[in-house]
Amino acid sequence: METQGRQAYPMTLTQFILEEQHHHPTAQGDLSILLHAIEIASKYVSAQVRAAGIFDLYGVEGTTNVQGEVVKKLDVIANEAFITALKRSKKVCVMVSEENEHPIVVEASLGKYVAVFDPLDGSSNIDANVSIGTIFGIYHRKSAKGTTDYTEDLLQPGNKLVAAGYTLYGTATMLVLSSGNGVNGFTLDTTAGEFVLTHPNIRVPPKGNIYSVNEGNSAFWYEPVTRYVDSVKNPPKGNPYSLRYVGSMVADVHRTLVYGGIFMYPADKRSKQGKLRLLYEANPMAFLMEQAGGKGTTGTGRILDLEPKGIHDRCPVFLGSTDLINELEGFFAAASEDKAAL
Repeated sequence: METQGRQAYPMTLTQFILEEQHHHPTAQGDLSILLHAIEIASKYVSAQVRAAGIFDLYGVEGTTNVQGEVVKKLDVIANEAFITALKRSKKVCVMVSEENEHPIVVEASLGKYVAVFDPLDGSSNIDANVSIGTIFGIYHRKSAKGTTDYTEDLLQPGNKLVAAGYTLYGTATMLVLSSGNGVNGFTLDTTAGEFVLTHPNIRVPPKGNIYSVNEGNSAFWYEPVTRYVDSVKNPPKGNPYSLRYVGSMVADVHRTLVYGGIFMYPADKRSKQGKLRLLYEANPMAFLMEQAGGKGTTGTGRILDLEPKGIHDRCPVFLGSTDLINELEGFFAAASEDKAAL
């Protein structure tokens, strides 16, 4: 019985996952167990992030990862936490992490799922105490049990995602999740040790007045991006858009989901394939954006339809409000028409 005059305690993430499972009579609970493993790892990493200054977890670990990026101490902690939690779930046969050059095979596993993740996105911001996060995606396993070749499992397009989400370690720790039925946000109640539903059915506004991009790269942008950014900074009527750029994809995309606008990390003359990784950054975030009513594009096509050729493939990324993405794609289409006319 609810106490008169007081709001009942909100639904926990565990309760939400079990409730979702009831809507699928044939479900055997495997995905629920896997999502619970991600929840456990997120809680652990959140605790480590908040204790970083006290226990000297800031700074570099001393190596570089497969991307050529300097590895921070918290990168290592987060990576090990997610690998361990996912292995212990017994529901994953193989994983891909940003921090590992090769796939992580779970020996003798009968797991039905494949997990891909960036264990600590935005880690260059760690020492400045800026919001960072974890990005993850889950696919159904396609290969037969007992196989040693997981290529077809790993190189699936984003339109085959079963679930995706991110955990934001900011002023509060939030886990934002979709299993293909909308997007919901859960905030960690540190007093109870539980993620609770605080942002049900997140919908990105169709319009927005915030653009998010690293303008330090503007000298290397291709024409459509330059022209689009100029159009939002100097519109023919109305106020110019506001620039907001954290440099942590999780933080920038989260703001875009909540407030609307557009997040951009385009390909340019130095990074011709783009900078963000398709499997474990672009695809999960594009999945969430579409589930929330927005769009994700490379400028010329849907991100979720890209066919990966390798586990660390990169691609251009534009995510956000539908109207803004449509306008951006118009600039790319116009540039293509201009070239065709030459």
